Amino acid sequence: MRKLIIFSIIGFFAQLIDGSLGMAYGATSSSLLLMFGVAPAVASASIHIAEIATTAASGVSHLYFKNVDRSILLRLTIPGAVSAFIGAAFLSHLPGEVIRPFISIFLLLLGVYIVYRFMFRERKLSSKQPAGVSSRFLTPLGFIGGFFDAVGGGGWGPITTPMLLAKKGMTPRRVIGTVDTSEFVIAVSATLGFILFLGWGQFHWVWVFAFMGGGILAAPLAAWLVKIIPSYLLGVLVGGFIILTNANTIIQASEFIPSSWIPYMYAVLLTLWTIAIIYQFRHRPRSSVHAEPLPTPAVHSKQAVE
Repeated sequence: MRKLIIFSIIGFFAQLIDGSLGMAYGATSSSLLLMFGVAPAVASASIHIAEIATTAASGVSHLYFKNVDRSILLRLTIPGAVSAFIGAAFLSHLPGEVIRPFISIFLLLLGVYIVYRFMFRERKLSSKQPAGVSSRFLTPLGFIGGFFDAVGGGGWGPITTPMLLAKKGMTPRRVIGTVDTSEFVIAVSATLGFILFLGWGQFHWVWVFAFMGGGILAAPLAAWLVKIIPSYLLGVLVGGFIILTNANTIIQASEFIPSSWIPYMYAVLLTLWTIAIIYQFRHRPRSSVHAEPLPTPAVHSKQAVE
């Protein structure tokens, strides 16, 4: 019973982070299962079943708070669902832990860019509509994100969220809401693959329901938080979280970093992240508090008239 309570609490905070930052539910939950000795394929399968309920609750909440960019939702979700099924099919034969550090290096560098962008290059909010995102960008992004989500037990958010945030004109609130909403279909697709190739008997159902219950409770709160946090602050929060989580993966996978250095490395990263957040609070003008720019009036927009 004590373990189930712990799993429910972890599920709550994992969904709170995922729903407000667009990532980390699968990574947080699967890491806990692996720590308890669960096989990677079973851990990923169990988390994806739990995510069917948590991502559904999260998606509904983000749609209610108007955090979703519908123009890119399907174009990102469909290729992601296809590759998630493929990733589930090949997980038992693919060394996901070997691949993960290389992805983390890329994501860490992208996190640095996102922090830089929201601290120094987004000082003024534009009155223009967000730039469109092409299918040439979204299709491969969906394929990569869905595949590594199934293989690693989490990866849809850490891959798609920073890549979308790095596109000019994309606001954190809508990126996070869109990614979280699309993740429902990814979780369903991956779960179907795991059921087909693993069978029902491999799942830890009690653990699944524990994660599921905590996540469902946290979903509405997370969707509300992402709506009220200003974009300039949310960008630094997301970027710093990307750096911290992927630095952890790299440090744990490295054989050359002395164990005595690790606490100091984390302390430095946390200190720099805190300084960046404080800097945003103190140096942002009062007029930058809106989460995203106001839309162009319909009378001046050809698209709006049409």
